Amino acid sequence: MRKKTNISYQNCILCARRCGIDRTSGAVGYCRMSDTPVLARAALHMWEEPIISGARGSGTVFFSGCSLGCVYCQNREISRGESGIAVTEERLSNIFLELESSGAHNINLVTPTHFSPSIIDAIDSARARGLSIPIVYNTASYDSVDTLRALEGRVDIYLPDLKYYRPETAKSLS
Repeated sequence: MRKKTNISYQNCILCARRCGIDRTSGAVGYCRMSDTPVLARAALHMWEEPIISGARGSGTVFFSGCSLGCVYCQNREISRGESGIAVTEERLSNIFLELESSGAHNINLVTPTHFSPSIIDAIDSARARGLSIPIVYNTASYDSVDTLRALEGRVDIYLPDLKYYRPETAKSLS
C-alpha cells in the first residue's frame, strides 16, 4: 500500500525555492522541468563515493534539471535540462529493478528533488515488485521540508552536498 504524501507538481514547493508553478500544465519551474521525469543517464556507476559504489557499482540515475543553478556546475548540460529522455513512472520503476538485476549495490538518485513525486511512486512500485537494495538520495541539499518528510521510509541513505556556509556566497553563485 502506498503512503499518501502532501507533495505534488501543482503549486510546486518541492525545493526550497517554492516557486509555486503548476508543472502539471506543462509549465516549468526554476528547475526548468515540467512534471515528467527526464533522465540524463541510468547505469552502474563505479566512481561515486567508494562506500556507495562498492565492488559492483551504484545503480545511479542522473535526473535532468536542477533547482540550484550554480554558476560553476560541472554537469551544466544536464542541470539546465538540455539533455536526457523523458520517462514514465512505470519506466522509472523498471529501471530501478533493472539496475538491481545488473548487480547494483543501491539505487542512487542524483539531483532528484524536482521529480520527487514521481520518484516516490516509482520506489513504491519497485518495492512492491521486489526491489530490495537501499535507496540513496544524492541531493544538492535544496529540498523543502515537505519533500524530505514525504521521502521518510522510502530513502535509506541521504547523501547531501553542502555547497555553502555563508548565505551571501549561495546567493551570488546559485
